Amino acid sequence: MTLKTKISDDMKSAMRAKETARLGAIRLLLAAMKQREVDERIELSDADVIAIIEKMNKQRRDSITQYEAAGRQELADVEKFEMSVLAEYMPQQMSDAEIAQAVTTAVAASGAASAQDMGKVMAIVKPQLAGRADMGKVSALIKAQLTK
Repeated sequence: MTLKTKISDDMKSAMRAKETARLGAIRLLLAAMKQREVDERIELSDADVIAIIEKMNKQRRDSITQYEAAGRQELADVEKFEMSVLAEYMPQQMSDAEIAQAVTTAVAASGAASAQDMGKVMAIVKPQLAGRADMGKVSALIKAQLTK
């Protein structure tokens, strides 16, 4: 079963169970997926869906920060709930040790010697860790290793 099919099935079950908050979050995801399919005239793969979910999660994190700074905790809670629904469709997250190992391996494989070579390392690491690790953390780890 593809991820796209699973999301559609989950929407139907949320409708049947009258879970309005969950249904709203799933519909937002389906709308983003449909928008991308229409704009680019493609059929989304699981990797494309994961990229959309990552983007939506980043938007939610930014919104939570803004809402909490403005004292709007109820809105921040809605965003956190949406993130928890989106997290159900993401692959299993890697541990910090696994991420560090992947970064170390990529630095060695690329022959990177300074922070200027960060792009080479990211080109190797990104396909391996996409959807399974926070790329902000990965970038910070690479930078730390290259500036030693």
